[in-house]
Amino acid sequence: MPDRDVKTIRDQIYFQYAKLITRATLCFRLSTAQLACAPELQRRSVNYLLSRISFGNPVEFAQSEKECIYCGAKKDLSWEHIVPKSTVINGKCPACPAIQGISNQVWACKSCNSSKNDLGLYAYFKRENQAEKKYFDILPALLEKKYLKTIYKCHECAGDLDRTVEGLSVLNLDFG
Repeated sequence: MPDRDVKTIRDQIYFQYAKLITRATLCFRLSTAQLACAPELQRRSVNYLLSRISFGNPVEFAQSEKECIYCGAKKDLSWEHIVPKSTVINGKCPACPAIQGISNQVWACKSCNSSKNDLGLYAYFKRENQAEKKYFDILPALLEKKYLKTIYKCHECAGDLDRTVEGLSVLNLDFG
């Protein structure tokens, strides 16, 4: 969870991105205060942050070895929308390319796909990993990157990126 200086949806998304980048490149964790207060993070533009998340060629990803992103199963796979297609933050959601597109899809087995149903990513991981206090830190990096990029676009479209939320947590990202 972020420290008390992370107050808006935008801050929370940046905070999660910073943790991903830190885990991937520095191989150690900064304290929440260091991440939340890092001045260089506050100055980065939205486009810069989003450009840091590389998904490669969507066709290449789609043709890569098929494996459930949640459990690693190799059978009974289908495309699963990380941000559910049923999400309705505003009236544009049902036709939104950010939600309907391949950048919001991963391979999932029938069991995990059914289990996740219409839950947000963090809510699903919290439910499935109840014994894990930091469930939000055990998500596969590719899954969380794709989710954060999509949910950022959703909150941007809804106009609530800079909304202050009392008691903000990753669960607020799922659907506001």
